[in-house]
Amino acid sequence: MLKSAKSRAEERFAATQKKDKQVLKEREKIRQEKAEHVAGLRALRLAKEAADKQAEVAAAAEKAATKKKKPSRAPKAV
Repeated sequence: MLKSAKSRAEERFAATQKKDKQVLKEREKIRQEKAEHVAGLRALRLAKEAADKQAEVAAAAEKAATKKKKPSRAPKAV
């Protein structure tokens, strides 16, 4: 039996819809992978900034601890 033009059109439409869904799914997958990559880079950057800040605070504390107080020039009364 020959298929009617309507049924062929319906088949083509269904195939087009299926292909569109696959394309959208692939785009969403790519977008999700990109978002995960960016989130990973952001986490690394924030961790590095926190480590740098902690090292800076530690260095300042060490510098303050090693810094000797200068004796005053005023003579001490005995």
